[in-house]
Amino acid sequence: MYVVKFGILTGSVLTVRILIVLLCLNAKVFAQPMNSNGPATSNAPNISTVDPAKKLFYIKKITVVGNKHTKDYIIKRELLFKEKDSVVLYDMVNQFELSKEQLINTRLFNTVVINLKSFDGYGVNVEVVVTERWYIFPVPYFNVVDRNFQAWADKGYSISRINYGLKFIHFNTTGRKDLLNLFVISGYSRQLLLSYNQPVADKTLKYGYGFTVGYNAVKEINVKTLNNKQIFLKSDSIEKAGTFLQELMGATFQVNYRPKLRTNHIFLVGYHWNKVDPVVVKVNPTYMSRDSGTSVNYPEFGYAIKYVNADYLPYMQKGEVGEVSLLRKGFIGDVDLWMLRAKGTKAWKFRNNFSYSATLNGVVKVPFDQPYTQQRLFGYGDFYLRGLEKYVIDGAVGAVLNQTFRKQVAAFNFRLPVLSETHNHIPFRIYMKTYADAGISYNKNSMYNPLDNKFLYSAGAGLDIVTLYDLVMRFEYSFNQKGETGFFFHLKNEF
Repeated sequence: MYVVKFGILTGSVLTVRILIVLLCLNAKVFAQPMNSNGPATSNAPNISTVDPAKKLFYIKKITVVGNKHTKDYIIKRELLFKEKDSVVLYDMVNQFELSKEQLINTRLFNTVVINLKSFDGYGVNVEVVVTERWYIFPVPYFNVVDRNFQAWADKGYSISRINYGLKFIHFNTTGRKDLLNLFVISGYSRQLLLSYNQPVADKTLKYGYGFTVGYNAVKEINVKTLNNKQIFLKSDSIEKAGTFLQELMGATFQVNYRPKLRTNHIFLVGYHWNKVDPVVVKVNPTYMSRDSGTSVNYPEFGYAIKYVNADYLPYMQKGEVGEVSLLRKGFIGDVDLWMLRAKGTKAWKFRNNFSYSATLNGVVKVPFDQPYTQQRLFGYGDFYLRGLEKYVIDGAVGAVLNQTFRKQVAAFNFRLPVLSETHNHIPFRIYMKTYADAGISYNKNSMYNPLDNKFLYSAGAGLDIVTLYDLVMRFEYSFNQKGETGFFFHLKNEF
């Protein structure tokens, strides 16, 4: 029995050569395959004269090891090969590495190793060895209400601006990569949320579904934008201490269709109800609707297509990822919005642990004349320029290009004093980087916001730390077109 492992060094030239040598040493075995009646006839191909790397084998059996909770078929669904497939040796090496990346990007496993376990004539037996993550997280929740750490710092790190509560998250509820979220949050605002997503709900493993129901109430509203800064209205400041200035309820249902490994289609339908205190529309008459209304109800329809081909999705250094979505909110009336969004990332990995990535992100909203809550662009979510975190830019059209050049400078494991086969160390990877961003927006109704309708740019350098459970910590020192400089910290995880 020969075992060739494809883990971190999957696809290396040395591994391929070792496998070829083993095949050559066994040329006589392959040259005389046995049939049920004895030795093969003279018409059988003389494999010993064929380049071992070009020999055609078939996958006889795939065995999965280490999955105590995840179903076998969920793991096999991510492989680029299946049982009874015929594969050339060099292609098999590449498929093993790409399959490992597919399994890592499910975020269900800490490690994945694919073994070419043994040969049986023309057949090969493959073993997939996984180390499962912890899937259940009853997480005590403490978080600031502001859009990022810098915005919270600008308000003096006020403890009163913190939400607290409990998040219960199960990343693999029934062993089929189904995600369950239950949030009970109180404090500065109030949030109740239940969501469930089942990506494989049929025998073909191509169709799935998901739903979300939620309620949110806040005592502070970003009621308008002035000098590209958020202007907030607080219930305490208007003698309505403890009053929720805005309440939102909604429910959505989605259907997932994944015909191939890397492509996923999502169809969504939902309904939403929003209500604000009358004082809000006194400050901004078009806060939520064009007719100074204090409540809106509207349906929502959406479609998105996603493509993922990445070495490691949370911190990609090689591959490409793309997403295009079309969203329709409401009909003709208080809410009337079509939104098209496209985002694509391409990354290249070079020698000596250098890599470069570029992300292009664009949004178009029509009609251009929208209520204030539908105009938010730069500074929200992942749509921003590094170095302009202090500012927000509203509008109906926007595009941003983020470019990063990085080098891995350290990679090590921190051993833990625990007796655990799956969680006995914490991995760390450290990267030095430089970056440059550019963007532009269009706002039909821009007033008193000097960054609107202008070409924007920024640049800087920083340090990224990638560790357990896809946690990415980014320390950045940036400068922007206004001549401002500053240090910024970003934290990204799944919680």
